[in-house]
Amino acid sequence: MSKGLIGYVLAGGKSTRLGRDKVILPYSGETLLTRTVSLASKFCDQIWISGRDPQTLGVNLPWMQDDEPGMGPLGGILTGLTRLNKPLLVLACDLPMLDETTVARLVTARKQRPANAVMTTFLQQETGWIEALVSIYEPQAAALLHEAGRQGLYKLSAALPPAVRHHVPYSQHEASPFFNINFPADLAMLRQVEGRETA
Repeated sequence: MSKGLIGYVLAGGKSTRLGRDKVILPYSGETLLTRTVSLASKFCDQIWISGRDPQTLGVNLPWMQDDEPGMGPLGGILTGLTRLNKPLLVLACDLPMLDETTVARLVTARKQRPANAVMTTFLQQETGWIEALVSIYEPQAAALLHEAGRQGLYKLSAALPPAVRHHVPYSQHEASPFFNINFPADLAMLRQVEGRETA
């Protein structure tokens, strides 16, 4: 457990590109929601769900709706930071291959963050892409997210620029834990992976 760190699972997406609800998709005997909750619980003794009431899906956990709908993940994270005023381990629920080793690397890296860092996140070295939905957000990030939202700037990498981030570098050959489900082709690929794992 990481003392004071709250697990915050993003589950409010509408899954319009996929055409079906992501959070109830099964993978290795669990739904994506329960899988993500289980992963977060290895590091946090308190878990919240962002975006929907998980009890409708058989998960008995506290949850919160976005204070300002329509802002995407930024709105959900801002709501959590504002209401809880604690550091949040944010995990999107559409990352079926995210694993304990990867999250542990993030949690460990946070301990070495500089004083001005309000976000600890993975940075892909080849592209500069950050994994904003597998990140730890400090309460001080709320003011920056609020200002970005006020300006209609909802991209997390822009709302929290490099100067206030602590990066955990990774390379493209290490990217499989960040594979997410957005389109039917992604789901088909996941089923292929699952088939190889159970063969």
